[in-house]
Amino acid sequence: MRTDLRPLSFLLLALTLLGPAAARADKPAPPTAIPVYVAPAPSGSMRNDVDLARWALAAWQRASGGALRFVPAPEETALLRLYWVDGERAGGFGEMRPIAVGDHFGAEVYVNTNMDLLGPAIAAQAHADRLYRDTIVYLTCVHELGHGLGLSHTDAFDDIMYSFQYGGDIPGYFARYRRKLRARADIAKNDGLSAADVAHLREPR
Repeated sequence: MRTDLRPLSFLLLALTLLGPAAARADKPAPPTAIPVYVAPAPSGSMRNDVDLARWALAAWQRASGGALRFVPAPEETALLRLYWVDGERAGGFGEMRPIAVGDHFGAEVYVNTNMDLLGPAIAAQAHADRLYRDTIVYLTCVHELGHGLGLSHTDAFDDIMYSFQYGGDIPGYFARYRRKLRARADIAKNDGLSAADVAHLREPR
């Protein structure tokens, strides 16, 4: 999962989105409302991928412990924007790019839907098992949206923010989550976040 991180934009995005709520941990604070745009998914077998993006957003919202609230917004005003692309344009599994939205920092997230460009082992299993394919797309949404919220890569294999640059059994990384699913709707109930992911999200900025 390749991400174009510019350190200054990365830091400012984290402060913009999470700083106010995290700074007042001793008092209840209203959630930070983040306008979000999710592009329509391609037609055909991928038309339901929008559900995967929405479930990913819901996972981060729950993980924030009430600090974040995602609200639908038009593309031109959204601070977080998610788009569906093929692997050649997504940089592998996905990519996050910092953007400026007026006076605010935001992020564009790109999620790959072309399993054939992710290597033969993953492609074969994704074509044979639809839930494995949806696992890949969902976890990529969660990972890249995590970057959009200001989280960096980790070297812990259990984390959703783990970087594949550290190696390991990548098909197995997705298979571990896939084993939790009996039906597609189970994705909405299985965040895919580790305790460390949640802790990192809630760290004061």
